[in-house]
Amino acid sequence: MSDGDRPGSLSIGDVAARTGLSEATLRMWETRHGFPDPQRLASGHRRYSERDVALLVQTLDERERGLSLKAAIARVTQAGEEPERSLFAALRRRRPEVDRHLLSKRTVLAMSYAIEDELCMRAERAVLFGTFQQERFYRHAEPRWRELSRTADYAVAIADFEQARHPSGGPVELPLQGSDPMSREWALVCAGPGYGACLAGIERPGQRETPDGERGFETLWSVDPDVVHEAAHVCCDIIAEPAPALARKISQHLDSAGGPADDRFDVAAAVTSRMVAYIGRARGPARERG
Repeated sequence: MSDGDRPGSLSIGDVAARTGLSEATLRMWETRHGFPDPQRLASGHRRYSERDVALLVQTLDERERGLSLKAAIARVTQAGEEPERSLFAALRRRRPEVDRHLLSKRTVLAMSYAIEDELCMRAERAVLFGTFQQERFYRHAEPRWRELSRTADYAVAIADFEQARHPSGGPVELPLQGSDPMSREWALVCAGPGYGACLAGIERPGQRETPDGERGFETLWSVDPDVVHEAAHVCCDIIAEPAPALARKISQHLDSAGGPADDRFDVAAAVTSRMVAYIGRARGPARERG
């Protein structure tokens, strides 16, 4: 084994020469993001491994594909872990800064409609993922999702379908097993070049109802481009078992297209305005879901 192959054998100067990153940048990334995570000698000098170099090179590649530094670091450091099975759990763990709220089914439904309708109004080509728990819920929404899929780059509906299907003129239908964590979740991810939003809610065992007596979902949502991009990749992990080729195609498409533009405040205002209007209607949008 050469010195360069031993863990912690490379100096910060060696890593800078190998990656093209300056020593100041390496120190700054370590301070702000905990990455890379070198060993420290008794003298206080940093020592890096070949794996550290490989991860830094992968991070630079992800940056060139359009990811932010934070998202790129998360992507490469989480590679090789067990594939995600729950969008809610993944975002809760990876993005603790995103607030969670107990929302009624009516509110979550209105929010879903707001995200979808804003996409339609912007005529964006996007990647769409939606979970519907039960097939009957999806069939109720199918005409609407067929319309959404007409201009989408990819559209995927996930429910307890008997088998995977790709019907003409509609979203890809992928099955969930009853034991799958996503079978208890309400999720919607919309990732486009100029518009992005994601929502994930879960009914907890022995859940408590909301103050108005409705079923409650512990819910998080975001229009942050990095969070949306990450949520879309988590969905790719989730569909990798029933549709591995499709998961790879969508993941590559997301990386080549880059994340949504950083106009999160405009998107948040538009989605929130729609959501409030929908909640205020005497009768909400006619769709069952979850």
